[in-house]
Amino acid sequence: MHILRALYRDETGATGIEYGLIASLIAMALVSGFDSLGNEVGTSFGDINDKYAAIQ
Repeated sequence: MHILRALYRDETGATGIEYGLIASLIAMALVSGFDSLGNEVGTSFGDINDKYAAIQ
């Protein structure tokens, strides 16, 4: 019974799990931001290509 109480009170792995969750949330935010940025850059290059094609 003493061993079960000791295991129940042991929180050494909790910090690592919390850091992992925080890192995964940050990674998801970065992926979302890069996706939006990629769409904006693609649209900008498309506009530039259209204007360049109209000049020629």
